[in-house]
Amino acid sequence: MKQNRLKIYITLLLFLIMSGAWAGSGGDGLIGYPGGKCYMFRVTLVDKAGTPYSLDRPEQFLSKASVLRRQRQGLRLDSTDLPVSPAYIQRIRKEGGRIVAVSKWNNSVLVRGDNRQTLEDLKVLPFVKDSRLVFVSPDSVRPLSQRVRYRTDLQVLDSTVHDYYGMGKAQLENLDGRRLHNLGFMGQGMTIAVLDAGFMNVDRIPAFRNVNIRGTRNFVAGYDDDVFKEMDHGTKTLSTIAMNQPAVFVGTAPKAAFWLLRTEDYLTESPAEEDFWIAAAEFSDSVGVDIISSSLGYHGFDDKSANYHYSDLDGRTAPISQVASRLAGKGMILVNSAGNDGMGSWKKINVPADAFDILTVGAISPDGVNAAFSSVGPTADGRVKPDVMAYGCPTNVVSGRGYITPDTGTSFACPLIAGMVACLWQALPHKSATEIIELVRRVGSNCRRPDNIMGYGVPDFWSAYQSRLPVVRRDDEGD
Repeated sequence: MKQNRLKIYITLLLFLIMSGAWAGSGGDGLIGYPGGKCYMFRVTLVDKAGTPYSLDRPEQFLSKASVLRRQRQGLRLDSTDLPVSPAYIQRIRKEGGRIVAVSKWNNSVLVRGDNRQTLEDLKVLPFVKDSRLVFVSPDSVRPLSQRVRYRTDLQVLDSTVHDYYGMGKAQLENLDGRRLHNLGFMGQGMTIAVLDAGFMNVDRIPAFRNVNIRGTRNFVAGYDDDVFKEMDHGTKTLSTIAMNQPAVFVGTAPKAAFWLLRTEDYLTESPAEEDFWIAAAEFSDSVGVDIISSSLGYHGFDDKSANYHYSDLDGRTAPISQVASRLAGKGMILVNSAGNDGMGSWKKINVPADAFDILTVGAISPDGVNAAFSSVGPTADGRVKPDVMAYGCPTNVVSGRGYITPDTGTSFACPLIAGMVACLWQALPHKSATEIIELVRRVGSNCRRPDNIMGYGVPDFWSAYQSRLPVVRRDDEGD
């Protein structure tokens, strides 16, 4: 009898536990948004009054590497480089807003709070130029992805490939990168920031142990700082550049240094992600990054009223594109994926792929044909986009499970180019960011007649190195 009662008790207890778990997940497997219900406003400020910082003392807000990068290219600091006024930030906090992202170049802050009205009231502050609602958390979301089991060794997919580069051979040779590597230009001394949604298991997969990772940072509000436990999209993009396993898989710049920066909230799609990306780009500047590889882009959001229109693709409208267009003027090169909307109703590139003075990358197949999904141009103001092309249909990558696998998307074409740009810039250190960008365009397979499907074509990086000629800036590349 006691045994039966015990069984009933255990059964009831288990039922109550499962019922609680079911209720906690909303009964449909969903969970609450990380950090709880919240709102985010992009608050643009009128000026930088009261700042304690000075352009005469850049070491207060920029690293030595960042300052030297600018000096090497003859670039001067200006008022946009000064940090946002600490007095304004303090006042916003006093009013109940929590600062989760800051842009000194756009002079704006992203403010988070659980009370919408409190954030609405920020509009009346005398130093606020504009305040726009950019995020309302959903009531529930699907559970966060979790770490997966991974292989401890990489295996070559194609047993017929017997080469130092292994599964990276074809995608490197398509860009004529082998000869640059043979001269010792494999990214040494260059720093690349990879902006993505997560770098699952990069900290555990043995094949990544010899990758020079300078640091990591999460810019997405509501999540913890561990960029390695969720999403492996960044794992894949990083691998195409950084993998350094001879005879198995070698990437396009295996000896570069890397910052791994999470900017994408993969549970939602909102304009706030522009602010996360902007904060990461400006952080990259501050720590001395040379090249940003960004396999991200936006045009449609959960709130349809916030969607961009084709007329907005002018490199000046979207806040993310405004910042992207500044990067070359700060001495950095942005390499950004074109997007995968070529077969959808949108078809066009995304933002910030429309920015000035960047390299927007589309995808081709091994036979040199553009992938049908690869987004096309031109920009709204008539500039050729994409700029260049690389393998993206497919690209060999290393997944968060530790497997070499083919994957498709402009996301994976983009880092191939970013890695080769690092090698080229290492070989031609006297060139400025804008000169390298223009040089890469001018050695494209389609450079004589660039169009809005293939852009300037597939760049030949060996030819770029051999040319070593002064580059004349095109008139259509911004102010």
